[in-house]
Amino acid sequence: MRVAVIMGSSSDQKIADKVTEKLNYFGIEHEVRVISAHRAHNALVEYVTNTEAEIFIAIAGKAAHLAGVIAGLSIKPVIGIPAKSSTMDGLDSLLSTVQMPKGVPVATVAIDGGENAAILATQMLAIYDDELKAKLQEFKLEQEKESVR
Repeated sequence: MRVAVIMGSSSDQKIADKVTEKLNYFGIEHEVRVISAHRAHNALVEYVTNTEAEIFIAIAGKAAHLAGVIAGLSIKPVIGIPAKSSTMDGLDSLLSTVQMPKGVPVATVAIDGGENAAILATQMLAIYDDELKAKLQEFKLEQEKESVR
């Protein structure tokens, strides 16, 4: 498995669906889990320290500590997706995800930015994978075609 997608809550499923749709498009093996950084900390530690995943994508709203906790536990790249919550516009989540202490980096995409998180993970994996590079180049060409009329 190459990418682990972890949601802090099942309420983030719609964003996870966007991530998995794009990972499927590129043919990237992945796994989706729901593990709260606050309510299931021990389960998160167990999963992060034992998974074979090469990249983590963390989706969390409100306090949004999930990506930072994962980054603190692992040397593997972490991509954070701040999520809107039922009562907030997502800015709180964005700030919680992007404001990491020195030495604990989290690459952060837009609020609810599932597609971009998947594309960023694909770009990271493509550094040493010519097949993924070709798929990304094709994707960029298709995107350009759709943007020019």
